[in-house]
Amino acid sequence: MSLHEHALYLFRSAVGTVRPAPMLKSAVKLQGGSCPQLLVKGQAFPVKRDLYLVGFGKAVLGMAAAAEEILGDHLVRGIINVPLGIQESLQRVGLQEMLLKPHSKIQVIEGAKNNLPDTEALKGAVAIRELAESLTAEDLLLVLISGGGSALLPAPIPPILLQEKEKLTKMLASRGAAIQELNVVRKTLSLLKGGGLARLAYPAQVVSLILSDVIGDPLDIIASGPTAISSHSVQDCLQILTKYNLLHNLPKSVETVLSSSPSKPTAPEDYSHVCNIIIGSNRLALDEAQRRAEGLGYAALILSAAVCGEVGRVATLYCQLIQLACLGLTGLGEGPLGDEVRGNLLQLVAELEIPGLNLAEFLQALQELGPEKPVCILAGGETTVRLQGTGKGGRNQELALRVGLGLHRAQATVVSGHPGRCEIIFLSGGTDGQDGPTEAAGAFCSPELVGEALQEGLNVEAFLSNNDSYTFFSQFRGGHHLLVTGLTGTNVMDIQAILIRAMERS
Repeated sequence: MSLHEHALYLFRSAVGTVRPAPMLKSAVKLQGGSCPQLLVKGQAFPVKRDLYLVGFGKAVLGMAAAAEEILGDHLVRGIINVPLGIQESLQRVGLQEMLLKPHSKIQVIEGAKNNLPDTEALKGAVAIRELAESLTAEDLLLVLISGGGSALLPAPIPPILLQEKEKLTKMLASRGAAIQELNVVRKTLSLLKGGGLARLAYPAQVVSLILSDVIGDPLDIIASGPTAISSHSVQDCLQILTKYNLLHNLPKSVETVLSSSPSKPTAPEDYSHVCNIIIGSNRLALDEAQRRAEGLGYAALILSAAVCGEVGRVATLYCQLIQLACLGLTGLGEGPLGDEVRGNLLQLVAELEIPGLNLAEFLQALQELGPEKPVCILAGGETTVRLQGTGKGGRNQELALRVGLGLHRAQATVVSGHPGRCEIIFLSGGTDGQDGPTEAAGAFCSPELVGEALQEGLNVEAFLSNNDSYTFFSQFRGGHHLLVTGLTGTNVMDIQAILIRAMERS
């Protein structure tokens, strides 16, 4: 198998381990008898009368199918909002276990095309709201939440229109706002986010099962926290709008809502009827990829499950790591060039402030690796892209293209121009199978990509300046470097894999 094939295998294995059905079945049990109980990771919740289910997110269809199988006749009714086309996509790739059975008690509403809120998602949100408001103290509401849930649960506070909220979200994203910042604004302007769904479901018992797609797994940020206490106030929202120079460019309806919102988060005691439980995350996927890489004979290291920051700076981080690994594999890691690369890397990591990244420990582990074994560096998280052009792409494709450009610039001195050259492949992909408004999950690159593209008349820098990574990868080598998986039915942010092996000197 080539490095390209190995990288694809590792990505698919990582995604496979965070498929919703196996995770849900290991976390949830229903204990029958005269006093039935829902058991979630050892916690027991009495099923006093009726059990209802709602859900929203890219992984929720598979979660709902598994939940219905577990709950059986105790489930009275369910409503889930899932991405447009996901049922057809899963059917096409043969993932029958992630589809609801015929005559299911769960209503499926597809919406949020290209991960943007739309009228279909709004219709589902209204139905979920009405169900929550109808519950009593004798009922139990099981809530399934995964990444993409924010776009699939749009319920703007009147008089805000869906189009106005969507336009504001797009403006924030185009100016480089992180997902955490986007969600703070979304939930401030929403009826259901920021704990709104849990408040509406009171006094029913609410149990939320969450597949995290946010760094650090913050309950009030994942899908904008519909069942979690909000740790943010309207002041936080105003600060974000000020940061991106949008405070004086708001629709009148948004100004009205912000001026009448409470200045402090809701008190914790209002949520005594709620239990939020995380059942899957990016780290779980990376652990599986590491295990598989070691099985293929790699010395596999996990850099972090919380890589974040502007995509260009993260690309520089990966390029410097690759250079350092290549120097180590070719026996030059302790020379002046190694010292220079290491110093630049330490400075960049300090500036990026990636949570939980102990670079000194990582570099020590990297240094101890011998040249006889290929190296696999794994990481996860979510980068941000500052839109400057009108092209088509996603953060993973742009990251891969920027890494390719960085390696091209470095290859004369470190990567492949040296007598002890290394073979390298870099992969970045979204675990949901959708990178931006494209059918690709991400892309691959190598140090040779830019030079080969120039021979085909493709200028990488021109594509990057227009944020047009998807068009580049589509035109280059017949799209061979695109990572296309189809919608996966899960979502735990992005995964990067770097595979490096020293080549014998000729």
